[in-house]
Amino acid sequence: MVAVYWIAGVTAAGLLAYLFVALLKPEWFS
Repeated sequence: MVAVYWIAGVTAAGLLAYLFVALLKPEWFS
């Protein structure tokens, strides 16, 4: 079950990083 939490944590961190970059550098996604 540890892998499930690990994957969920990595996914959540990735989504947060994506949103953070999207807010700071929206021109990267143009």
